[in-house]
Amino acid sequence: MSTEIENELLEAVELRRNFAIISHPDAGKTTLTEKLLLYGGAIHEAGAVKARRAQRKATSDWMAMEQQRGISITSTVLQFIYRNCQINLLDTPGHQDFSEDTYRTLAAADNAVMLIDAAKGLEPQTRKLFEVCKLRGIPIFTFVNKLDRPGREPLELLDEIEQELGLQTYAVNWPIGMGDRFKGVFDRHQQQIHLFERSSHGSKEARDTTIDLGDSRIEELLEQSLFHQLKNDLELLEGAGGDLDLELVHQGKMTPVFFGSAMTNFGVELFLKYFLDYALKPGTHSSSVGEVPPSYPEFSGFVFKLQANMDPKHRDRVAFVRVCTGKFEKDMTVNHARTGKVVRLSRPQKLFAQERESIDVAYPGDVIGLNNPGVFAIGDTIYTGQKLEYEGIPYFSPELFATLRNPNPSKFKQFQKGVSELREEGAVQIMYATDEAKRDPILAAVGQLQFEVVQFRLQNEYGVETILDLLPYSVARWVEGGWEALNQVGRLFNTTTVKDSMGRPVLLFRNEWNCQQLEGDHPELKLSAIAPVFSSQNTVL
Repeated sequence: MSTEIENELLEAVELRRNFAIISHPDAGKTTLTEKLLLYGGAIHEAGAVKARRAQRKATSDWMAMEQQRGISITSTVLQFIYRNCQINLLDTPGHQDFSEDTYRTLAAADNAVMLIDAAKGLEPQTRKLFEVCKLRGIPIFTFVNKLDRPGREPLELLDEIEQELGLQTYAVNWPIGMGDRFKGVFDRHQQQIHLFERSSHGSKEARDTTIDLGDSRIEELLEQSLFHQLKNDLELLEGAGGDLDLELVHQGKMTPVFFGSAMTNFGVELFLKYFLDYALKPGTHSSSVGEVPPSYPEFSGFVFKLQANMDPKHRDRVAFVRVCTGKFEKDMTVNHARTGKVVRLSRPQKLFAQERESIDVAYPGDVIGLNNPGVFAIGDTIYTGQKLEYEGIPYFSPELFATLRNPNPSKFKQFQKGVSELREEGAVQIMYATDEAKRDPILAAVGQLQFEVVQFRLQNEYGVETILDLLPYSVARWVEGGWEALNQVGRLFNTTTVKDSMGRPVLLFRNEWNCQQLEGDHPELKLSAIAPVFSSQNTVL
């Protein structure tokens, strides 16, 4: 029986690909997401993100605030079939204020697609997210976008990736022209030229004329100057670059690079086709019992995201679970590693942005949505069979702090519920004063927009108006060793002690200099910029 299930799992894993897109704001991430869905047959017309409400809304941006502002501020999951493969696209917030949500999503991704604006090259947020991928050893595929506009030289962009990120590059395709003269791409593997025709606003698939490099029709279809430029570029590429090494790609040391335009659809399908061939399939995960392969017959997975009120009519709470091993089946009973409770997984859902449909089975690499009646927290492991637990997902040091007040006592219950649910889903970190008389929560965020989203959602989803009072801190450090270690040190200066949502001590500083001064005065006190990750035994993993 176990051989039968293992074979079933191996077959399912073979047909699955899972990835997240990382980019700086405005590099075109939501547009690329839409176009991948278009080519995957998941949608029939792409709706580019526009701030004007009259425009069609992008599928991945479901929150009212996202549609009003034309930005992505939540992570969603989009699943679709392409060439018989099930693709799980973990869509992440493009806005830098929501980088923590992206960190969590990357914990559930097997591959990352790094999206770069051809005119701007590598930007700060892209570099930050690249570092997270590097820490996790995730394979990175690069898509250089916006070739339909004037941009930097492709060779210059490859050089920047190599020099600044220390990644070897391999151009899988090469652009023919740029800006108004961008006509298509050359597929180096097949030695074919793909010439595209623009469709209306890029909402439909681009028409593609494919010709071999030696075909006599090239001179009729392509301007002579562009053809000469292409031949010169290819000579330089062949002379300078090595071969594509998939082993290095899978180790996160080499990145296959694709050129194109998500807005006009040029090169998008070609990217998708090669991504399926080159991407890492769902693999092993580190756990408390060692490395666990996806073919391990018992089911296990971990919660990487929680989202409240995706459907405002039903006030629902959804836990996003990455399946790591075994076969998930509807109504199965699992163990909850942190609490030791037994949980029945009823109403599992396949996710497609805000839309959901019921599913009966899921396999490693898939992401499922589970109804969450307050049982799950980010980083929780669920499993059947022998107990195992996956590494938790850390919280990073916030940089902005504010006290959140509820001026209307009659809304006390709604306020408490809203704050609690938004904390659970990781919309913002919540801390509290050590003085019990001060009951107002302290919001701790990476960026200002997180505060705005919390206030917007409390008003919109819980009917509570709030007042925000900014606090003069910019650095937070968790105390390793907890309250005992802190009490041994005695009185501290130029810092304020608060507690996080798990009751652990956190020191807040006005600036980095104050923090370094305290560390110098008390070398015995160990501080961390990342919250300790706790397992069910309450020991740090």
